[in-house]
Amino acid sequence: MRTDFYHLTRVPLEKVLPSIAERVLANGERLVIVAENEKLLMRIDTLLWSYKPESFLPHGREGDQPILLTAGTEASSAQNIALVDGLWREAALNFSRVFYFFDSQSIDSARSAWRGLSERDDVERHYWKQDNEGKWVEGP
Repeated sequence: MRTDFYHLTRVPLEKVLPSIAERVLANGERLVIVAENEKLLMRIDTLLWSYKPESFLPHGREGDQPILLTAGTEASSAQNIALVDGLWREAALNFSRVFYFFDSQSIDSARSAWRGLSERDDVERHYWKQDNEGKWVEGP
């Protein structure tokens, strides 16, 4: 299973998440977006409807949606999970791919998760950060 750590330093989650969700859907897969904060889920809900004037990303808050917005990590037909509130959840490892977004306020949680996953042979870890031009590059 693959885990991608996205260190948000230059742009906010709202600028990064839609493009990842688009790629997941383009691959014919589903995505669960997880946050405990209801206001954050509401912002993401609005974002997925309006981030591009000519389109939207199909999503919902319950049922078997292409993109499911939820506070939990319950079983789903999705292969991918995005942890968007900076909190690591071990249950994310039940998915094929994890997108873990964190910023400077949640860096301790990210470091702890990174170290914990280093001991697992079944997890492929990737760390992404932005360079000076805002391009995502894989870091050490």
